Amino acid sequence: MQNSFNIQNKKYDDIKSLSKEELRILCQDIREFLVEKVSKSGGHLASNLGTVEMTVALHRVLNPYVDRIVFDVGHQCYTHKILTGRADGFDKLRKLDGLSGFPKPKESPADSFIAGHASSSVSVALGMAKARTRLKEPYNVVAVIGDGALTGGLAYEGIANAGLSGEPIVVILNDNGMSIGGNVGSVAHVLSQMRIKTGYHRLKKVYWETVGKIGPLYRTLHRVKERAKKTLLPGNIFDDLGFYYLGPIDGHDIEKLETSIKWAIDLKKPVLLHVKTTKGKGYLPAETKPDLYHGVGAFDPAIGITEVKKENFSTVFADTLCKLADNNSRICAITAAMVDGTGLSEFEKRFPTRLIDSGIAEGHSISMAAGMAKQGLLPVVAIYSSFLQRAYDMLIQDIGLKALNVILCVDRAGLVGEDGETHNGVYDVCFLKSVPNMTVWSPASYAELQNYLTTAVKDANAPVAIRYPRGAQEEYESLSSGTSEIIKNGNDITIITYGVMTNEAIKAAELLSKSGVRAELIKLNRIFPLDTNLVFESVAKTGKYIVAEDVCNTGCVGLDVSHVLSEIPGIKGRLLNLGDGVVREGSVRELRKLCKLDSESIAKAALELCNG
Repeated sequence: MQNSFNIQNKKYDDIKSLSKEELRILCQDIREFLVEKVSKSGGHLASNLGTVEMTVALHRVLNPYVDRIVFDVGHQCYTHKILTGRADGFDKLRKLDGLSGFPKPKESPADSFIAGHASSSVSVALGMAKARTRLKEPYNVVAVIGDGALTGGLAYEGIANAGLSGEPIVVILNDNGMSIGGNVGSVAHVLSQMRIKTGYHRLKKVYWETVGKIGPLYRTLHRVKERAKKTLLPGNIFDDLGFYYLGPIDGHDIEKLETSIKWAIDLKKPVLLHVKTTKGKGYLPAETKPDLYHGVGAFDPAIGITEVKKENFSTVFADTLCKLADNNSRICAITAAMVDGTGLSEFEKRFPTRLIDSGIAEGHSISMAAGMAKQGLLPVVAIYSSFLQRAYDMLIQDIGLKALNVILCVDRAGLVGEDGETHNGVYDVCFLKSVPNMTVWSPASYAELQNYLTTAVKDANAPVAIRYPRGAQEEYESLSSGTSEIIKNGNDITIITYGVMTNEAIKAAELLSKSGVRAELIKLNRIFPLDTNLVFESVAKTGKYIVAEDVCNTGCVGLDVSHVLSEIPGIKGRLLNLGDGVVREGSVRELRKLCKLDSESIAKAALELCNG
C-alpha cells in the first residue's frame, strides 16, 4: 500500500500544519494502514479505527512527549503509536521483541502509562495532575476513556474525586455505544440520550472568553447560566460530579475536536468532553460487526473475518454449563463484559434471564454472586484470570469468609501470549490460595474441565475455582478425577506439574529417556488444598524433583511442594516458573521457551539435577 503521507515517518509535529483536506487523507491512510497491518498480525482493530480523528486532533493540540495522554485500556492507542514514530514496528505488532499492543512507557516516552485494564485512566490522570500542580510543572493532562469503561465503578471513583479536586484535567469520553460487546447498564442509556444544543455551546464559549471569573458580574451571570443549563441539559451526571461538560462532539470532525480540546484545556478546571465515534469506522465489515472486529487474529482484509467458532476451553466450559443448567434451575452465569470471550453467548441465548453481564465490574460481579449464593442460587462466575485480580477483596470478604458456594471459572489462566504482561494470567494461583475455604482445580484437557465443573455443580458446598488456559487443548487428553496421579513411572527424578504444562512435562520425560534418565511424572489436578501423598512417596524414592508451572514464583504450587518435601533429608529440587510474572508479548510457545518452561528446558534442568 502506498501511503499519501508516508505514515512510516509521520510524527505528531508533522501534522500540525496540514490542511483540512490533507488531514482527511491522512486519516484515511492511517485506517488503510491499520487494516493492512492488523490483518496480518492480529490485534485490536475496531476500537482503533474509531479513534483515528480523535487521536490526530489530540496530537495537533498537545505534545505527547510533554503533555500526558492517559489511554483507558490501551487497545485504542495504535494511531498514537503511528504518530509517535512507531509505524515501522507494526510488522511485529504483539510479537516477541516487537511492538506492544498497549501503551508502554519502556517503549516510548510518549506513552504516559501502561494500560491494559479498564476504568483506571481518570484516577491515574488525576494523580498526574496533582503531581504537576505540586511540582509546578507546565504540562496538560488528558484521560481518554471509552464508554465501556464507565460500566466499571473505579471510573466513578476517579471522576468524583477529580471533580471535587478542581484540578485542571480533561477527560475525553469516547462514546461509541460499544465496549467489547454492547454496553450494559443505565449509564450507557444516559449517554445515548445526552445532547447539547449548538447555540448553547457557542453561548458558553463567548461567555467564558468575555466574562471569565470577574467579581459580581460573573456571579450573577453564573446563576443565570446554571438555570439555562438545567433547562437545556437536565440531569447531567458529570456536571453533578464537578465536571464542566462539553458535548457531544462529532468524533470524526477534526476541526471541531481541536477547537473543543483547546477550549477544554483553556478552562483550567475538570472538563469532560463527550465525543461520539463509530467503532470500526472506515472498514465496512468492522463497522457492521464491531464486536467481531474488536480483537482479531490474522485475516484477509478483502474478505473479512469468517465466523468459524473453533472448540476451545472457553466453549467447552460454556457447553458443559448449558447442559448442567438444563437440569438445575438454580444455576446462573455471571461475566464481566466478556459474554463472547468466555464462551457464554449460547448460554445467554438459551437462558437469557439466567445470564448476568455486569459490565467491566469484576468486584461487583463477585459480591453479587455472593448475594445470590447466600439466598440459594448457584452462581457460576466466568472471568479472565488477569481481570479477576481486580476482585481480590470481594473474594475474601464476601465469598471466602462465608464459605459460600460460588463457582469461579478462571479463563485465560497461565501464559496468554500476544497481549503481554497486562493479560497473562500468572497471579491467580497465588491469590486464590489465600482465599479462605477455597478449592482450586487445574484441568489439563477438555474432559477434565467438564468433569471438574460437573463435580463442582453437583457436590461442592463452598467456593471452587477451576482455572484453564486460553485456546485449544494440547496433546494430552486424559480424564482424571483424583487430586493427583502418576502418569509416567520412573526412579531417577520426579517431575511435578499441572494444567496444560503437563504436555511440556511429558515431552521432557521423553527427552530424558533418550539420555537414560527415567523420570517419574506426577500431574496435580487439585492444586489447593494440595494433596502431596503421591509427591512425597515419589520424591522419597527418586531423591530429586522439579516443579514446572507457568505462574509467578510468589505463592506458587512449587513452594508448597518444597515445604512438604523439606522433611525428606538429602533431596535436591528445583522450581521452574515465571519469576516475578512480568512476561512480554509473544506466542505461548515462544514465551515458554523464553522463560525456560518448554520441554527442552525442563529436561535440561532435570539432567543438571541428576548429574549433580
